[in-house]
Amino acid sequence: MSRAIAIDEVSLTRGELYTIVSSRNRSGRKGKLIAVVAGTKAEDLITVLSKLPKAQRDAVEEITLDMSPSMRKACESLFLYAKLVTDRFHVVRLCAEAMQKARIDQRWKEIDKENKSILRARKAGKGYRVKTFSNGDTPKQLLARSRYILYKLPHQWTQNQMVRAATLFQAYPEIEKAYKLHLEFRTIYEGTDRTGAGKELMKWIYKVQESGNEYFQTVADSLINHWDNILNFFNNRSTNAHAESLNAQIKLFRANLCGVTDTRYFLFRFQKIFA
Repeated sequence: MSRAIAIDEVSLTRGELYTIVSSRNRSGRKGKLIAVVAGTKAEDLITVLSKLPKAQRDAVEEITLDMSPSMRKACESLFLYAKLVTDRFHVVRLCAEAMQKARIDQRWKEIDKENKSILRARKAGKGYRVKTFSNGDTPKQLLARSRYILYKLPHQWTQNQMVRAATLFQAYPEIEKAYKLHLEFRTIYEGTDRTGAGKELMKWIYKVQESGNEYFQTVADSLINHWDNILNFFNNRSTNAHAESLNAQIKLFRANLCGVTDTRYFLFRFQKIFA
């Protein structure tokens, strides 16, 4: 077990989740795996991980993890001297989902609006003419086709995507506000100073409160609830990429075996290769 470890969950078979604990400074396969715990409950994690020698647990200095409260509880109980680092990817993804929710809600409104317009035209014995924007998209198409545009930075857009984005923001200003909030949040993670990042995050939270966007307010609440662990990222800019890489190796290993029929035997082979 190294001084920097990672903890994450993975599905091995039939949707059953397992919690994987691994050493972050190991490359290749051998020596990565510390523990595999069936389930994600904090009590189960504590029961299994407490079997690790206390001296080794006390030597751990940093743990990267997601926003799971059960993982956080287990780590705080067992690794007393380790700093917990909430993975950057999960925090940014939460913000991106809030932005996409604004687009999805607007799309459902447009679908409902179109259905009602078609019904009224049918009752009046008239044909319904679909509204189109200058780029040829209908409102439904514009909102559906803008999904991946919103994940990109403006300088990454192609010429067609620039036209579509301009049309989208002109028709739906609320989506533009959500996109700009998302961009500002991503920019904060480019810094390296913990104190400066804390100040910028507080400014962003105040801006969210002024915007009145309920989805971003949920993100702001999550930031406050995981404040110290999120800011710990800026100490060493540590991420949970190691755990995600191990998850990919597990899935490839599972695919090479054509799936998992005997879970215990699979775990036996898994620990022989990775432990």
